[in-house]
Amino acid sequence: MNARILLADDDRAIREALTRALTLEGYEVVQASDGAQALAAIESHKPDVAVLDVMMPNVDGLTVCRVLRAERNRVPILMLTARTETSDRVAGLDAGADDYLAKPFELDELLARLRALLRRMRGDEPDANEPLQLSDLRLDPTARRVWRGTREVELSKTEFDLLELLVRNQGIVLEHSTIYDRIWGYDFGPDSKNLAVYISYLRRKLEGAGDSKLIHTIRGVGYTVRVG
Repeated sequence: MNARILLADDDRAIREALTRALTLEGYEVVQASDGAQALAAIESHKPDVAVLDVMMPNVDGLTVCRVLRAERNRVPILMLTARTETSDRVAGLDAGADDYLAKPFELDELLARLRALLRRMRGDEPDANEPLQLSDLRLDPTARRVWRGTREVELSKTEFDLLELLVRNQGIVLEHSTIYDRIWGYDFGPDSKNLAVYISYLRRKLEGAGDSKLIHTIRGVGYTVRVG
């Protein structure tokens, strides 16, 4: 059965464009133009995922999120917002959101995040020890070995951990702060070159002559891996 998405945004053009795109991907979409409609639609339609714009009239997205969590409704929530400050992102996650995407965003990233939320909700996330694949890149988390095509690539512990994090989240842009927290357990701050150095190490080892590009820089945000 196709997943049902609740899409709440007061901008009609955005709602219609995203509804068309999501429908083409096989999703069933229920629309809402404000938070009050969103709460009613979630109650009546029981969506698999709710996509909520933060800034909506009457009842905003954060309030919708807080109400749902107070009612112990665990529907996965992806927050959309034009605000990019860290405090705004933290407010959304503290309200009980599962993920956060800043506008403007690429449709492919929205779709990747929805797929990740649906996998988590259905309990079919890949086993942590199962091999990972992206194009001709293969990772064996148990043996901690990596191949590009038939060529095995020697990586340090940090290089392997960083690559595994990126591949497990392929198609999703991971912010610098998120990567620092997951790999080093500490955000070294915006002036640190530590992450950029390790990304350059990985590119040098994985993207030789004739290899397609896998690691992409999203300027001012972070990194993602995808084919092309």
